[in-house]
Amino acid sequence: MSKSVFISTMENQSGKSIITLGLMTLLLGKVAKVGYFKPIISDLNDNGTSNHIDLVRTHFKLDLPFNECYAFTKSQVLEKRHEGKIDVVIDTIIDRYKKIEEKYDFILVEGTDFSGEGVATELEINTEIAKNLGIPTIIVESGVGKSMEDFANNLLATADLFQSKDVEVLAVIANKLQPQNLAWVKEELQQKLPKKVLVYTIPLIEALTYPTIKEVMRAVNAKVLIGEDACQNNPVANIIIGAMQLRNFLNFITEKTLIVMPGDRADLLLGSIQAHMSKNYPSLSGIILSGNLLPEDSILKLLDGLGCTVPILTVESNTFNTATVLNQIRPQIYGENKEKIEASIHTFEHYTNAEELANALITFEPKGITPRMFQYNLLKKAQSSKKHIVLPEGYDERILAAAAKIIQHNVADITILGERDKVQRKVSEMGLKLDLDKVQVIDPVNSDHYQEYVNTYFELRKHKGVNMAIAEDKLSDVSFFGTMMVYCGHADGMVSGAVHTTQHTIIPALQFVKTKPGISLVSSIFFMMLDDRVSVMGDCAINPNPTAQELAEIAISSADSSKAFGIEPKVAMLSYSSGTSGVGEDVDRVREATEIVKTKRPDILIEGPIQYDAAVDMGVGQQKLPGSPVAGQASVLIFPDLNTGNNTYKAIQRETGAIAIGPMLQGLNKPVNDLSRGCTVEDIFNTVIITAIQAQGI
Repeated sequence: MSKSVFISTMENQSGKSIITLGLMTLLLGKVAKVGYFKPIISDLNDNGTSNHIDLVRTHFKLDLPFNECYAFTKSQVLEKRHEGKIDVVIDTIIDRYKKIEEKYDFILVEGTDFSGEGVATELEINTEIAKNLGIPTIIVESGVGKSMEDFANNLLATADLFQSKDVEVLAVIANKLQPQNLAWVKEELQQKLPKKVLVYTIPLIEALTYPTIKEVMRAVNAKVLIGEDACQNNPVANIIIGAMQLRNFLNFITEKTLIVMPGDRADLLLGSIQAHMSKNYPSLSGIILSGNLLPEDSILKLLDGLGCTVPILTVESNTFNTATVLNQIRPQIYGENKEKIEASIHTFEHYTNAEELANALITFEPKGITPRMFQYNLLKKAQSSKKHIVLPEGYDERILAAAAKIIQHNVADITILGERDKVQRKVSEMGLKLDLDKVQVIDPVNSDHYQEYVNTYFELRKHKGVNMAIAEDKLSDVSFFGTMMVYCGHADGMVSGAVHTTQHTIIPALQFVKTKPGISLVSSIFFMMLDDRVSVMGDCAINPNPTAQELAEIAISSADSSKAFGIEPKVAMLSYSSGTSGVGEDVDRVREATEIVKTKRPDILIEGPIQYDAAVDMGVGQQKLPGSPVAGQASVLIFPDLNTGNNTYKAIQRETGAIAIGPMLQGLNKPVNDLSRGCTVEDIFNTVIITAIQAQGI
């Protein structure tokens, strides 16, 4: 079952609240614990809260603190966007969402309100939120003031935008329609949308489109003069100004009218009250006396004796300014307004198919983990059980900057190899906020463990002709020293290669850390953070020309690594040919490797040989290999040789801007990972994270 659904619109006053209240009621009938999250809210009220969040929290009695229900105000988001920090917004939203996810079985996530400035950016932000949370969406659109053509085009454009970002559109809800148009609009939309998208139409419900006296009071800062007990939930359908003579004024009163008049117009005031009480005139919603003017005591005494059932309010502003503000009020639903809440829920239940919608949520299967969610999960996994990682290249600026970030995010305990004075000098020159008291800095040859490591290396390698002099020379090398720390249990993993070659980094590991039982080959994978998914690619760093047997082992290790890191493995054995169409030594080798995997590990979904486009594009994949459970949806891509793999991953990284996390070495008894010499601080940070997770024994 989908754990969440995202409610989105592309305009203000779409009636999204009806859908939120209705869905919450529906979900609470199907799921034990339902949470609520509105990532971006309009700016806070004067009391530091948000009406809509308070409405959902109080009505459904959610055990969720107010400040956990949102991540940012709209002003904060616009400021972050101006500063080019929209990534910070998305990362924070993911963090808040995941914390709610830990407590609840299902989360209803609500998009922005499209009010005020910055409306043009809101739809884009909403799609990014839904995409990065990896959840389906329900789109709500209002039909007020639109032609059928404009309405349909707007709604379809919104659906297309979400789908272009790989966000599944579960349903569209056409709201606030004229009752006679419900069937027509539904038929039109069903013809233009994919058949799997549910379509519902809801009429304009007048009781939900009017502001209440309570909302009026808040908007104009009104005080109650008479009628404290009169219904403050009275709907206001019309606003008129009392200025003309009573005989003419009475003709403008309609049902649910709010009258604004100067406080000294006793004639209009008394005439309005009499009209309200008369069966020959419509009922009023309320009266506002403007200009901070109050009726004389004799008038108040008269009103009191009439048992007035209309709330009479007073405001300090003049009649014109008061009316101007009132005409800008947009109706809301407050927690105290039970009539509106019940009307909203009843409307939703009457005009949607609850079972059909619930089934769509239950049967929805996410396509895979999103890149940002994957990175978030990695970070939290590393933080959950901190490990000790050694960084041998202690004089490299990128290593030091990454170490500072690792400490800041509490990812791992760190040892940096190098002379402390030189490391401190480098940190100072960089102006880096790295407190060396929070990391361990070791100069290998002056370490308390140096001689112990020398002796250990000598014992492990003497059968290969290593003498004590060679052992001492080797252990003065930071790569050998760092690897020996891991071997002896003084560190849980090592990350190197920013300065040294791959060979220099992994030879010590191959010499004495060695491979796990049953594994004869060390291989590597990259986690490629593509725009809409995470792909595992191997081997792109270690084995130049693997045999069929070695390719099979790389595929099995990569599938296991993929599963361990939360990615369902669907393995594509890449070649220049798909299926049985190609012949030749290279394609035959891939075909043989595929069969070996199927024999050794029938639990692994695998396809090969298969071309890259057929592996990742559903249309191409099902055309070339119809019915394949892997074609078009491969998550693990195994390249036939290092030349192909290394160039392909780098081409994808450079041309698409994708983040490549790795390489992560597979098969070693303890984690040692190699960096590219062109690595960035972010690359090092990410590689330390996956090394720390490997050290947890996944």
